[in-house]
Amino acid sequence: MSHPRLQPVPRCCRYPLVSLLAATAALSVRAQDSPLGLAAMSLEELGNIEITSVSKRAERLADAPTAVHVVTASQIRRSGAANLPEALRLAPNLFVGRVSASGWVVSARGFNSQSANKLLVLIDGRSVYTPFFAGVFWDVQDLMLEDIERIEVISGPGGTLWGVNAVNGIINVITRSAAGTDGSLLAASAGNQEGGLALRHGGKLGEDAHFRVYAKAYRRRHTETERGTRINDEQNAAQVGARLDWQHGSDRLMLSTAVYDGDRQQAAPGNISTGVPIPLGDVPTAGGHLLVRWDRSLDDDGAMLGVQAYVDSARRIVTPTFSQSIDIADLQLQHSFAPSRTHALVWGAQLRHARDRITNSQYISFLPGHLNQDWTSLFAQDEITLTPRLKLTLGARHERNDYTGGHWLPSARLGWKPAPDHLVWAALSRAVRAPSRLDRDIFIPSVVPGGPDRLRGGALVREEIAKVFEVGYRGRPSASTSLSASAFHADYDHLRTQQTFREGSTAFAIFASGMRGTVQGLEVSGAWQVMPSWRLQAGGTRLWQDFELKPGSNDPVAVRNVEGATAQRQWQLRSAWDLGPRSELDVAVRHVSRLAVPVVPAYTALDLRWAWRPAPQLELSITGQNLTGGGHGEFAGVATRTEIGRSWLLKLLWGF
Repeated sequence: MSHPRLQPVPRCCRYPLVSLLAATAALSVRAQDSPLGLAAMSLEELGNIEITSVSKRAERLADAPTAVHVVTASQIRRSGAANLPEALRLAPNLFVGRVSASGWVVSARGFNSQSANKLLVLIDGRSVYTPFFAGVFWDVQDLMLEDIERIEVISGPGGTLWGVNAVNGIINVITRSAAGTDGSLLAASAGNQEGGLALRHGGKLGEDAHFRVYAKAYRRRHTETERGTRINDEQNAAQVGARLDWQHGSDRLMLSTAVYDGDRQQAAPGNISTGVPIPLGDVPTAGGHLLVRWDRSLDDDGAMLGVQAYVDSARRIVTPTFSQSIDIADLQLQHSFAPSRTHALVWGAQLRHARDRITNSQYISFLPGHLNQDWTSLFAQDEITLTPRLKLTLGARHERNDYTGGHWLPSARLGWKPAPDHLVWAALSRAVRAPSRLDRDIFIPSVVPGGPDRLRGGALVREEIAKVFEVGYRGRPSASTSLSASAFHADYDHLRTQQTFREGSTAFAIFASGMRGTVQGLEVSGAWQVMPSWRLQAGGTRLWQDFELKPGSNDPVAVRNVEGATAQRQWQLRSAWDLGPRSELDVAVRHVSRLAVPVVPAYTALDLRWAWRPAPQLELSITGQNLTGGGHGEFAGVATRTEIGRSWLLKLLWGF
């Protein structure tokens, strides 16, 4: 299938930007901060990290009345993660499963799926979810991991501040200011599964501005099934980007941009009788974004006015089923101020427009093929200080979409600090997952000319609603320990199903909203500073699910699929040990319980990483992953799923 808007780039021309940036790196630079060292942050300092995803304003992690976990830059480096989904494994309140060389399942509080659609993902406040299926294409979400300052992971609803689709959680990847990345950094890696090269250079522009530019390229090799059959899922990609930070007086300006290009091989679901994957055409992808954010401090009491705007463009060809070209423009306004001593108010508005162009095929259609969509919203939230130790946060958002109209997303949170190092909180929230093009506009034609469509979307798909109650605790039981725990009960309604109908002797299906249910769960994480050079971290989740079909629904597999695809238990234990001033050892053990549909056995994985610093600005490391057992699957059916075995990765970080 041809696509006039996207043509694959020849492999010989894929990575010229890396060479160009390498020449730029020869300019005068100054040394970076040392990349090594566990002792950069104590447990007390970790609790004092300022986060922004919970209330859309800066607040200490220790004061945030929600289930939030922060992954720091040091933790990402010491994990040996080679890509963003692997870095997300560090958050114990997420389920992260590998599907293929570049395919991932990332979800929170259940509803695991390759098209997971209840988790909002942001990079520097820019949403990377696609209105195509209300989820994330993880194969194109890439950036230099060394530029990440922290990842804020909220499990639970965040619709009041972030809108629809923030149903079960929010991931906000926050990159470092350009002021913190002066100098040059080379990151090179090679392993038996993937390898890559990245180069970054930063510096100062005048008295008030800093910049950085980077380029990276990587290759992910093909994987194999449990039987050793090759899966054609290799991926090659490249990306180049830049960031500018300017601050003068009470004004701050941030501008970031990136463009990417790549392709990956595509393996068919496979021949069920033989289990042999059928190779299809490559999936070329390309795109880019431009993000601008301006903030002004209005007074000494923390009042702020901010405006953010971005454009995002993506192209994808999925031969032979469809191709898509989508452009998104987003504009947000936010104002925070304290009208009195006992109130801290934040309010804002958001406008979002998408221009979606799909080229259909004989196998699948999205009608209309060309569609423009708009989303508008207005929100407000007030943090009320009832007593010096007790705060009540009330908020609401009204958001409108073209499919189901307007929705109210209210929330109420209560936080009590019985002591400076302890926080007890409770929350009530209502969140909505709005229909996507995959829900409403899909048509799979009949194999018989003139027959009824085998599958149709349509108006039977309503908005999915979640009503959630949460309680939790965060604190430091002692100077050397920290603990976070939360429990939740969520009621869901209007979950998507397939309604079966008949026309004569032919059956066909229509997407509908015929399921409801509840999910209850526990989330626990903690850390123990055993000694100044050794820290242990642990965390895990436990889920209980109960779903049922609503009267009139006849989907025979909906309940089984949604319950069976979720791991009821998972836990992880991580050890970070500085062996001396020049080396460190990191050990991670994680366990995930079995999945019932498709059947995936429980597994336990062991990862090891050793790093050595022969010079202050040079780090060499080797990471071994999945070192226990002969291999395991993490998602999808055994006939075609990737068998994840032992892997190793050598990495060099050189700041110069």
